[in-house]
Amino acid sequence: MKKYVIVGAGSRALYMFAKPMSTTWKHVVDFRGVFDTNQTRARLLSEECGNVPVYADFTTMLSEVKPDVVIVASTDNSHHTYIIEALRAGCDVISEKPMTIDEEKCQAILQAERETGKKVIVTFNLRFAPYFSTVKEMLQNGVIGDVYHVHFEWFLDRDHGADYFRRWHSEMKNSGGLLVHKSTHHFDIINWWVDSAPVELQAFGARRVYGDHGQPKGERCLTCSLASSCEFYKDITADPFMSKYYVGGEHEDGYWRDRCLFDERIDIYDTMTVNLRYASGALLNYSLVAYAPYEGWKATINGSNGRLEVGNIYRSADMSEVEKSIIKLYKLDGSSENIEVSAQIGGHGGGDAKLLKALFEGGVADPLGQQADSFAGAQSLLIGATANRSIAEGKVLPVPDVTSLCSS
Repeated sequence: MKKYVIVGAGSRALYMFAKPMSTTWKHVVDFRGVFDTNQTRARLLSEECGNVPVYADFTTMLSEVKPDVVIVASTDNSHHTYIIEALRAGCDVISEKPMTIDEEKCQAILQAERETGKKVIVTFNLRFAPYFSTVKEMLQNGVIGDVYHVHFEWFLDRDHGADYFRRWHSEMKNSGGLLVHKSTHHFDIINWWVDSAPVELQAFGARRVYGDHGQPKGERCLTCSLASSCEFYKDITADPFMSKYYVGGEHEDGYWRDRCLFDERIDIYDTMTVNLRYASGALLNYSLVAYAPYEGWKATINGSNGRLEVGNIYRSADMSEVEKSIIKLYKLDGSSENIEVSAQIGGHGGGDAKLLKALFEGGVADPLGQQADSFAGAQSLLIGATANRSIAEGKVLPVPDVTSLCSS
């Protein structure tokens, strides 16, 4: 039985990893420790997971536990620090997406992985969701021939989308913006479907709804005098988890989970487009908005022998409730076919449970290549990081070649 520890004690750490490790997967997981810079949250997570030991220092946790695997679920800008230290301590790593936020940190991770011989797995749960994997299987089987063009649109609603602008994610230095933090999911799926390396791109971004536009504002929702008239007011004390883990932990680090959406510190985009060319010649048009009236995604995939139209509308931010799951196949003779994919209960369209099985049990057949490594993690984050640079510089830019980064 392998020994596991986790760094990070937020909602993703608790619900995706810690609770399942201490319940469903305890027959194969020896959960030995948790560390978070906010000790209140670390202790609360411990209490919910069988009182796993809480450590005040990451290095101490590594030296005392000597884990086989470290799960990294901290803030995005700290991933590389924990991943590299864990690798050099002789541990394999499971990293939440994105693996890191920029090219420099990415290269440092790949170098440490190469030098230590240990491995990084990135948790791209959408690969395991039956709807997304069915599309992959159809493309792999040549249902529409060679892929020529993908149009991919993702839209976050005015609750889920707004929430990124309240948190640490709202600053580029912390998250790389939504083109890294959120879009890494989407770019990975598209890379996986197209089965080719990204070559060059041009991107555009704007803040149209959130951020400082000169309007009246407060510091945070809990103390705001404009609460009664603000569309985006959120009482985080009404949510038991946020009240307990975040309001209850503010005294340690001063982190507010409900910062004003119109704060001048916000420098990430809420409106984004990316045009990208792959080595295969396939082209991608991608867009993301964070203020839509409803939540979901739509895509069309055009190939040499036909077209797929795919997408879902969600009733929950974790994609656990889907209105319907239909893949539309259009053939060159004008005929069409609807392929129904059975609805899956659970986080990320049923992908979370399948991912955990692959992570903790191992030995799972993987004909579609659903288990993502550091190479896949690098390819997806580098699209987002390069897109950020393209927006800032206003020009077409090459996407760094991961193969070169791995060997340099």
